Amino acid sequence: MPPTPVRAAGALVGLEALAAAAFTAVLAARSGAAELGVGAVLAEAGFFLLVAVALGAVAAGLWTGRRWARTPAIVTQLLLLPVVYSLIGPSHQLLLGLATGVVVFAAFMLLISEPARRWSMGAEPSDDR
Repeated sequence: MPPTPVRAAGALVGLEALAAAAFTAVLAARSGAAELGVGAVLAEAGFFLLVAVALGAVAAGLWTGRRWARTPAIVTQLLLLPVVYSLIGPSHQLLLGLATGVVVFAAFMLLISEPARRWSMGAEPSDDR
């Protein structure tokens, strides 16, 4: 069983997967009204569906104690930083950007915590829980 910070990070990555799935549904529902054409928007929705499935697998991996899931989760948090910047800055969606930033920052800090690092290397002292 992984330490608490890893499980908490898994829950946050799962939240990100749900957000990607919700965005997929919104894109698909609005595909008929898009200026780019239905095919392009559905292709974008397909991409975000793939992202949602991959994040869901990583979240499940963290939650169930699969060490392989830590690295893709860390990389995902780093890749989401420009999204946070874009929401706060150019898009002027301050509340959504700050909420996203809190989730991304919290997940990243949990994933690089000392208990998570030791766990990822195979050392599982009982006091990390």
